[in-house]
Amino acid sequence: MAAEFSSPALSDALVILGAAGIVIPVFTRFRITPVIGFILIGIAVGPFGLGSLVYQQPWLTHITITDPEALEPFAEFGIILLLFTIGLELSFNRLWKMRRLVFGLGALELLIIGLLISIFLSMMGQYWTGALGLGLALALSSTAIVLPISGTQSPVGRAALSMLLFEDIAIVPIIFMLGAMAPYAASDGWEGLLETLWLGGAVVIGLLVLGRLALPRLFAQAARTKSPELFLAATLLVVIGASLATALAGLSPIVGALLAGLLIAETEYHGEVETIMEPFKGLALGVFLITVGMSIDLNTIWDNLGMIALALVLVLTFKATVTGVLLRLMGARRSTAAETGILMSSPSETTLIVLAAASSALLIQPGTAQFWQIVTAIGLTVTPILARLGRSIARRVEPQVELPPEDRGVPRVIIIGAGRVGRLVAQMLTTHEKSYIMLDSDPEIVDQAKRREYRAMFGDAARGDTLDRLGVENAPAVILTMDEPILAQRLTTKLRKAYPELPIIARARDTAHAAELYRSGASHAVPETLESSLQLSEAVLVDLGVPMGPVIASIHEKRDQFRSQIQEQGALSAKPQLRTRTLGSS
Repeated sequence: MAAEFSSPALSDALVILGAAGIVIPVFTRFRITPVIGFILIGIAVGPFGLGSLVYQQPWLTHITITDPEALEPFAEFGIILLLFTIGLELSFNRLWKMRRLVFGLGALELLIIGLLISIFLSMMGQYWTGALGLGLALALSSTAIVLPISGTQSPVGRAALSMLLFEDIAIVPIIFMLGAMAPYAASDGWEGLLETLWLGGAVVIGLLVLGRLALPRLFAQAARTKSPELFLAATLLVVIGASLATALAGLSPIVGALLAGLLIAETEYHGEVETIMEPFKGLALGVFLITVGMSIDLNTIWDNLGMIALALVLVLTFKATVTGVLLRLMGARRSTAAETGILMSSPSETTLIVLAAASSALLIQPGTAQFWQIVTAIGLTVTPILARLGRSIARRVEPQVELPPEDRGVPRVIIIGAGRVGRLVAQMLTTHEKSYIMLDSDPEIVDQAKRREYRAMFGDAARGDTLDRLGVENAPAVILTMDEPILAQRLTTKLRKAYPELPIIARARDTAHAAELYRSGASHAVPETLESSLQLSEAVLVDLGVPMGPVIASIHEKRDQFRSQIQEQGALSAKPQLRTRTLGSS
């Protein structure tokens, strides 16, 4: 009777959920990224691990993956969700500002590394078409692993994101090119590429127009129903629909997922969407990493250990060197160039796709493809280790500035952002004899502030230990002055969670952003648009002959009125049914 209810799918689900329930807490406790844990689980439960003993020990069926190929759609969906959440963190304005990095640095990184590896492999005896396919495949880096490690707000994250975005765009032309170079390729291969690019461009434009018109209405209707399930369904509808549209046009589905994230990021519902999708993204990404681990055959690695190790070291060293040099030539700091180069040095999950395309086009032999697939899988496994190595080397190459010994342990206001707004706040604090320290991740802005005799230092507030080194636990207040709404919101959430009593004053772009900051835990959020309006009103009233005293009093009254309204909106917005937050004192 029990056999009638046995299901391989349920058994595989038990293994995956059990892995998530064990790996994430254990590795988090030891401050190790779960990426390594998921890959190790994949090795253990895959066909080359315990799965190879199923015939001798049938009970192992319940703790192994019985059908690895059945997990591939879920792994692909995990990557789609990852690109979608990356899109949520961006905006079209920010993407436009990054165009020089995406199409400059990204293009140079892919083409130079791909061509140099191709030349080297050709000199080693590989035919030039196969060498070109291998070179381009190995030049790719892992979006699925790199961005969760680096984020998108730090200098390292921005550099990595720009290169990875170009690689994701270039993957379709690369695959078409390999197909056109096949010995028996059809004569219309290049025509097919042009047709796909034309059709894909039309689909992208259509998605942009449709998204701007329909998405605000769709999510407004979902929010009015007071149903989190419907909100989630609407989000998945948008993600899957956009991915299918670009896939049908011949582009990668991850292009559609990224577009969906960018479009939703322009709406007022992006924060809620990001919160709802986070658990699904993490679990789906875990499935992808398990499939990577299942592709690693330890016996094959042992039999070819020397060649595999040599190939991996050469690829990692070469990619890290070239990427670091390119970043330095484009003006990046030595620490940023070193850390980014090492982080981007491992191959990618899309490397496996390009290898499969080159093999099916008969450009490389199956044995060659399998060898580089193993190198790629190991490279993905060691990426978190490379990230730690990169951070360590970055600190040695260019140590971050520490507070002078006489300043350590002295409570002082921390101003994040040393630009125009941050410097004005510093002036007011100095006028009233309050100690402060300014922090900024842009070295030029820090140098300018220091030349003007402000107490400023270089550092990335998004890093876990930077604010700790400044003594944030004893700071009278933290002031967020940078013009980066998403980073401000995330830092506010992080600081409020770690320090419930810490006063957090944040700069907001407008009243809607201020409400988001209050929901994230800000003590005060100051909208730029509101303050400029009040200053204009003050100037007009004074010029019209109204006495200064009543004008200042009315301005303060109006400011307090608006602040109360924004705080109320932050706590009791149009989305209370989806998530409520108890605000701290403000």
